[in-house]
Amino acid sequence: MNDNDIKKTENKVPGFGSSLFVLLFLFVAMAISVMWLSIPVHITLILTIVVATIVAMRSGYTWKEVQNGILYGADLAMLPMLILMVIGVVIGTWVASGTIQTIIYYGLLILRPSYFLLAAAIIVGLTSMATGSSYTSGGTVGVAMMGIGLGLGVPPAMTAGAVISGAIIGDKMSPLSDSTNLAAAVAEADLFDHIKSMMYTTGPAFGIALLLYWVMGFFVVKGSADTTQVDLILTTLKDNFVINPIMLLPPVVVIVLAAKKFPSLPAMIIGALVAAVLAMIYQGATITSITNVMNYGYSGNTGVAVVDKLVSRGGLQSMMWTVSLGFIGVGLGGILEKTRMLESFLMKLSGLLKTSGGVIASTVVSAILLNLATASQYMSIIITGRMMIPEYRKKKLLPRVLSRTLEDAGTVFSPMVPWGLCGVFFTGALGVPTTEYFPYVFLALIVPIIAVIYGFTGAAVWYEDGKIDDPTAYSKQKLQ
Repeated sequence: MNDNDIKKTENKVPGFGSSLFVLLFLFVAMAISVMWLSIPVHITLILTIVVATIVAMRSGYTWKEVQNGILYGADLAMLPMLILMVIGVVIGTWVASGTIQTIIYYGLLILRPSYFLLAAAIIVGLTSMATGSSYTSGGTVGVAMMGIGLGLGVPPAMTAGAVISGAIIGDKMSPLSDSTNLAAAVAEADLFDHIKSMMYTTGPAFGIALLLYWVMGFFVVKGSADTTQVDLILTTLKDNFVINPIMLLPPVVVIVLAAKKFPSLPAMIIGALVAAVLAMIYQGATITSITNVMNYGYSGNTGVAVVDKLVSRGGLQSMMWTVSLGFIGVGLGGILEKTRMLESFLMKLSGLLKTSGGVIASTVVSAILLNLATASQYMSIIITGRMMIPEYRKKKLLPRVLSRTLEDAGTVFSPMVPWGLCGVFFTGALGVPTTEYFPYVFLALIVPIIAVIYGFTGAAVWYEDGKIDDPTAYSKQKLQ
């Protein structure tokens, strides 16, 4: 949007009723689409864009100004969406090279009956960090953990809680995760700054969760585990792939580059190329096969269903669903932001947004409510992020604080919604209703609380002029 366009829109602030109507349309349309009509979320979003456009034009905006809002959102999303596509390539090459299989193999070896719940959370967590997917880790290794838990006499709801807590870690923290990249994109934060920021909330929360699972293990674990399924996975991985510590080179390269502040996109490309070379040297891949994996993903052919499901993933094309959703969602966010609908809506919430703690707490609550309304962690992240970003800028909070808070509520709460995409998936895969495993997904219950506490105490909250631990320091600086 150029300077002339900005001047033209300075006095066009839609009424609160109009802004509320658009947001309510989004919530209600999403709920109806998911719960009754099964309308694809992309189409529902496009319909919401149509409604937002009509409201904006009735408020005095021209189509060109609305279009500029869409293009503004698309411009913000361009680099992160490119990173998402490259991540699809990375996942495919890391499977082809045996990198992901090696991480899973060594992770499974640490399983011991005496601390099963603790081990289940750690093993699934390692798998989800390797794949960047809660679905893949929960639907494969997580299913194996459910079977072992039954052999131990562990209540299924407790096992499911530990599995989902582990699965959330990768979905939230892995640079391969689409939601991790999406949150950074929406908040306009650097990917690796975003991940480092989350360590302050997710690290302690996961530590507390592991401690609780360890304590619970002493009361629920009985007898010895039937590790047949785990042994089958280990044997199949060993028989079909070269399992060797050298296969850990690609993630090590990416981590080292990240530590050296290397840009995310080239770092990911280098990680994929290193894996491609390992695939050709150790796993017998050819240039043709590895380039096909980069585009379409890896397809397992071990003859063991659980392993084939575990390794069949990745590829640039696998990310296009999320990429298209990101562009549409951020396009809607661009309209809401540039036509000042969000500004109009937030004026009514100004009493709750006077402090940094209030802004962070409002972000947590909004993300959870949007999860309930839209049944999608993606929508929760996108809409909450674009709605709250002006307030974070006013408080001079760094983008990494917003991106972290979006994940502290938007990502972690998604498996807790019975009609949500994640909730439906885990209920189907693990065979435990959401209402039963809800109390045991400790990570999802603890992280939002820590995020709110940090907001009101000022701990691990960063401002543009440096980290401020004293929650009154910023206001004191303003008074000076």
